[in-house]
Amino acid sequence: MSIQEQINERLQSRFDLHHLEVVNESAGHNVPPGSESHFKVVLVSPDFEGLRLIQRHRLVHDSLVEELAGGVHALAVHTYTDGEWRSRFGSAPMSPPCQGGGRA
Repeated sequence: MSIQEQINERLQSRFDLHHLEVVNESAGHNVPPGSESHFKVVLVSPDFEGLRLIQRHRLVHDSLVEELAGGVHALAVHTYTDGEWRSRFGSAPMSPPCQGGGRA
């Protein structure tokens, strides 16, 4: 299992997530091709309600102790509540209604 998959799995098991992105940003750094050393995580969860930014980041870092002790060199953490996410980015657009696969 890749480090990216491990991070994804750990965060999904730890938080009540409404949105999660785990992005391997290693290619933008001076590391060998295929490295898994620099990551960005974006989490949207009601678990962050009432918590200061530092408290949210500590929860994320505490969830990824093994990965951070291993090969992960850098971790950018972006945490939001549902309300913060909606006010900052809006909501995902709705898909158009299905036309019945050609039966319409």
